[in-house]
Amino acid sequence: METELNEFEQQMRREINDFMDNEQEARRKAATSPPEWPREAGDEAKPKAPRSKPGGAPKTGHLVKLAVRTKQLEMDSVFEHVSSSISKIEAQLEAEKAAREAGYPIIGYVIETQRL
Repeated sequence: METELNEFEQQMRREINDFMDNEQEARRKAATSPPEWPREAGDEAKPKAPRSKPGGAPKTGHLVKLAVRTKQLEMDSVFEHVSSSISKIEAQLEAEKAAREAGYPIIGYVIETQRL
């Protein structure tokens, strides 16, 4: 009886973990991938030039990683935001605002802040 119960619990844990991993992966892809725009005929033949700032100015700002959730009892997922602000605090506030706009009402904590 106990072995059957243990096997059942292990199977359920595996299924829940697989479901949560797939759901978080889909949410992360939706938050980080740009929208697909319809292409016109002949667009694929045009080579795209790399974009850079005029005058070769160095890129400044911060990359902020936040732990976010959509539900109270959910695993944290990572939300990344690139801010052009030179202020670390302002970059964190921008990242929190962007996370809320992306559909993550619960902001856990700041995982990492990197200077660009």
